[in-house]
Amino acid sequence: MLVPLTILDFMRRAEQVYGERVAVFDEPSQPAAPLGPLTYARLAALARAQAAGLDALGVGFGERVAIVSHNAARMLVSFFGVAGHGRVLVPINFRLSPAEIAYIVEHSGASMLLVDPELDAALAEVKCARRFVLGAESDALLLRHEAAPARWQADEQATATINYTSGTTARPKGAAHAPQPVDQRDDVRAAHGGVGPRRVSAHAADVPLQRLGHAVRAGRAGGATARAAQGRRGGDLAPRGGPRDHADVRRAGRVQRDPGGGAAVAGEVPGRGKVRVVCAGAPPPTRTIERVESELGWEFLQIYGLTETSPLLTINRTREEWDGLSGHERAERLGRAGAPALGTEIEVDAHGEVLARGNTVLEGYWQEPKATETALEDGWFHTGDGGTLDAEGHLVISDRKKDVIISGGENVSSIEVEDALCSHPAVAEAAVIGVPDEKWGETVKALVVLAPGTSATEAELIAHCRQRLAHYKCPTSVELRTELARTSTGKLQKFKLRAPYWEGRTRQVN
Repeated sequence: MLVPLTILDFMRRAEQVYGERVAVFDEPSQPAAPLGPLTYARLAALARAQAAGLDALGVGFGERVAIVSHNAARMLVSFFGVAGHGRVLVPINFRLSPAEIAYIVEHSGASMLLVDPELDAALAEVKCARRFVLGAESDALLLRHEAAPARWQADEQATATINYTSGTTARPKGAAHAPQPVDQRDDVRAAHGGVGPRRVSAHAADVPLQRLGHAVRAGRAGGATARAAQGRRGGDLAPRGGPRDHADVRRAGRVQRDPGGGAAVAGEVPGRGKVRVVCAGAPPPTRTIERVESELGWEFLQIYGLTETSPLLTINRTREEWDGLSGHERAERLGRAGAPALGTEIEVDAHGEVLARGNTVLEGYWQEPKATETALEDGWFHTGDGGTLDAEGHLVISDRKKDVIISGGENVSSIEVEDALCSHPAVAEAAVIGVPDEKWGETVKALVVLAPGTSATEAELIAHCRQRLAHYKCPTSVELRTELARTSTGKLQKFKLRAPYWEGRTRQVN
């Protein structure tokens, strides 16, 4: 018997088996009234009430509901209330500029927009047919506790979420995912990461929950508890879950920001021998990995993936065979992207590009058939990353074939930043590259050629970009040059531009 397995099935089991267990802690101090510690029973009830509210407001099955929010319990409720009941959730990165958010709302065809109260004023000009501010307003209008939600004919192949990624073009593309890959991704992560009923999953990253919500959802059927930390622009994280978590998150952050080991971690380390740290994106420096394990006593896991892959392709975890290795040798092995996750195939083509195939790969780019055809050519997803498979079958990312900069876990399109720079009247040419940065992994550097007879300072050019782009996309430094290296056909040779900043490093990814 074939019965569709959907997002809602996982919540049903969690409610039935672990109904009174806390599912997620919400931050007690935030602009909206916090939902407090939510049990699985309460989380499921809120999701049903939201679905009933969508019914009452005329938001039909298949319609898109966009949400722009910091990491918060209401965003998690919306995943189940929207995507679990036949609609399509469009989670939007809160770090984007109002113009970028407006484009995504329009491009996705969202008929409803939910906005975090802290972002309400900044996004006042973003239009949508139905717009609600998360908190008392959305709770009063969206939550219909007295009504049962309309029955949706479960479909594993229907689009459940659309996650937008900047890629290498000036316009973001929406990676559409059906319930099946969303569920498989969460289950695979839970299995590989050991998430279970005695585990607490803390989403403590500068990456918004919009991108990595699976870290919170992975244990939903198994009764794990989630603590979501709230990412803020330009500052540290304010964790949702109390002072003890606050200390734990800062302790990990201190190691990351001082990878050279200039200052040892002092005092008792909470969770020594119990905590597992999962790092997504480009791996941190080997020294940081070594310090996480030796000084904190926490297990380090590395995963690799893209928004288009839900975003999990590989996972790297300490093996018994490595027990006899030194801490440094073990850290070097853990710095690899890892082995393919269950249900995923990884290959490297003749050009060195990493290819992937599996149920977690996107069904396509929303309203972008040509981009979809290119990305899924020959039945494989073309990641745009360069890498190799070593003797142990682990993937090692060596370079980015696309000119995307990953800064603090966020994708930055160099083309988009170059376009903003070139809109300045004094700029004749611009090339944007990623350079190593101890705090963010990589940071954005602009190489600029000014037009004859003009002048512009570094500060002026950065300010110009900050008026047009999300601030995390803007250059942190600008270098004025007389010319930029190009091929005979006029193409920028970015590998030559990057080379001086990456000397002495084996990888062009930090």
